[in-house]
Amino acid sequence: MERETQLSEDDLALIHALQIAPRAGWVEVAAVLGVHPTSLAARWERLRASGFAWVTAHPTGDPQSVSLSFIGVDCVMVDQSRVVEALCAVPEIMTVEQTASSRALMLTVITESMTQLSTEVIPRIRAIHSVLGYETSLCTRQHQNGSSWRLNVLSRAQQQKMQSLARVDGLDGPLPKNHLDLLPFLAADGRVTAAQIARALGRTSATVQRQLNRVLASNVVSFRCEIAQSLSGLPVTCQWFVKVPPGQQEAAAATIRRMRNVRFSASTTGQSNFTVIMWLHSVADVMDVELSLQQNIPGIELLESVVMLACPKRVGWMLRPDGTAEAVVGGAESTEAAQPRI
Repeated sequence: MERETQLSEDDLALIHALQIAPRAGWVEVAAVLGVHPTSLAARWERLRASGFAWVTAHPTGDPQSVSLSFIGVDCVMVDQSRVVEALCAVPEIMTVEQTASSRALMLTVITESMTQLSTEVIPRIRAIHSVLGYETSLCTRQHQNGSSWRLNVLSRAQQQKMQSLARVDGLDGPLPKNHLDLLPFLAADGRVTAAQIARALGRTSATVQRQLNRVLASNVVSFRCEIAQSLSGLPVTCQWFVKVPPGQQEAAAATIRRMRNVRFSASTTGQSNFTVIMWLHSVADVMDVELSLQQNIPGIELLESVVMLACPKRVGWMLRPDGTAEAVVGGAESTEAAQPRI
């Protein structure tokens, strides 16, 4: 059977709804979209099973609690596929992208500390045969990430209703160790239920529900509904490394938030002090974005633009060449994750 290559408007509406409220119940989502809950659950399971869309949870990457770093890796081109495979196997390396630049690969890494980065992750990168060198910059402040990116399919009224389903009271502070046991299940399926996790861990549903509520309210974990980029209408990824005048980074971040299709922006260390990632319709859009950045951010210097050729791993998930999800690295598969939640 020929594989589907497009999403329907109903598919896109469902994905947009879950981008806003990734764990909303099917009854509530169905009321917003005007669809029967059972049909909606079946639609989502089809999207999820095909790898077209998925809900996952990942560390927020807040520099105040963890170390978020960006590593450009150079390697022997004939061995690049083996290098990519080895890098993707490292759980702390959240994203691996192949680039059209002097740096063959770009990595996004989240570790508990800079010590873990320097003593565990970087030595693993160095030890990979055919790696020629690497360059590291650290995130000093994250301004925007993929969890805030939207398809913009729903009406304003529908978006407001979904926002009301997404509200959770925030809770600061580290999570107890037994709460961290839930994270692999949430990475594998961000909509997994407390009952499903409880059966897998051998805990009571009431205990896991309390733990899950605390995880959901924490600032440690970020939930997002992802979509295969090839099906988003924005197949090109470009990352800019820029220099913003001292004291102007918050103003620059505010300007960039108003631009469409921004997937990530952050202040960083290194020769550049700011980075921006966007999904674009085509490579031709790169020049338009650069013009907009220069016109709207006084004193900005565009040091380098990097177009991504492929993304074999994104936020912990292994992707197929067409960008559809294949498997989560280090996640836990719930035995009943496919059961509709109505």
